[in-house]
Amino acid sequence: MAQPQPEKRSTRRFSLELPITVVYTNNGRTELEGQTRDVSSRGVFIYANTNFVEGAVIEFVMTLPREITLAEPIRVRCAGRVLRIENKDQRQGIAATIDQYDFID
Repeated sequence: MAQPQPEKRSTRRFSLELPITVVYTNNGRTELEGQTRDVSSRGVFIYANTNFVEGAVIEFVMTLPREITLAEPIRVRCAGRVLRIENKDQRQGIAATIDQYDFID
């Protein structure tokens, strides 16, 4: 019988379905809409309908809700890279790092 794997993440994940705008540069600049599945301070999982490549650099903007900020919603612009790609139920999902971020108005 398989043993459960210990949690390896060092930061807390929040299961959040947030709209997200992703800018992806692969043979040109592509801007697309997606949705998060979960978010942490170091990364995000995004569902989006495009063909990403592992290691690709991406930028994305999401709005963190009151439940997270404990104040007004805050828009955050992030830069990161694609770590992993998952294809499931005719949807493509990516796990991406958050290497840097800025709060925007």
